[in-house]
Amino acid sequence: MNKSLSGSYFMDDPREAARLVAKVDPKLWATTFLAPLIDSSSAKRILDVGCGPGALASAVADTSPVVHVTGVDASAARIAEAISHDRVALTVGNAHHLDFEDESFDVVYCRFLIEYLQDKQQAINEMVRVTKPGGTILLQDLDGQLLWHHPIDSDTEQTTQRAVSALESEGFDPMVGRKLFHFCRRAGLGDIDVKIEPYHQIIGAIADPERTQWQLKLNIAKSALSRLSSSEFAEDAIQRFQAHLDSPDTITYSNLFTVTGTKPPE
Repeated sequence: MNKSLSGSYFMDDPREAARLVAKVDPKLWATTFLAPLIDSSSAKRILDVGCGPGALASAVADTSPVVHVTGVDASAARIAEAISHDRVALTVGNAHHLDFEDESFDVVYCRFLIEYLQDKQQAINEMVRVTKPGGTILLQDLDGQLLWHHPIDSDTEQTTQRAVSALESEGFDPMVGRKLFHFCRRAGLGDIDVKIEPYHQIIGAIADPERTQWQLKLNIAKSALSRLSSSEFAEDAIQRFQAHLDSPDTITYSNLFTVTGTKPPE
């Protein structure tokens, strides 16, 4: 994941990269979402924006011997953790100002990063800039994260809304999925395709290992909440939300948006 434009990414914690890798099957993801975008008739340059330790980048490179993947991430520590791959090169950089020449890549993709960036349109504009005419951009992010539940008591709802509002001040947008289409239109992409599917789908009491994943995610976010509000509020918000997830009477859900678009030929 990358930094916001004006400050540090609030989930920038050594445990976060491992948590995200554990939530996805890189090979399945690459085969499902990236392989259909790759024309294997000639060498292809692909950019992974917010690459973390490169699990997806390596899987994407393995989809075809003609693929070469460049990954960019704000965290030097995550880049240092990456497993070596002869067709993957990872570098430290900022999603708002990509350090690549215009029209450098055939495909650019970005997963679970836009929701955290301060200037989302600027980052997408940069992805379009470095994409070749006729090339493809894929954006994937969540909609409704932390917000959609039933039933939820008024105290927990108010606490959750206050916590989300605090995090929004650092760029976090829990409803970014639905906005990706508009961002892509403004960036000049054509042939935009939008797919929506369930992502979080917790019916009744949350079960392991998903509970462990959520507990870790909330604990990582605790430091930002403490800084933006108070440690007492952060602890109360997390305990209330965990209790909600543990309740056998509740449902919690969010959607996954996958948006692809083409940079028009010159």
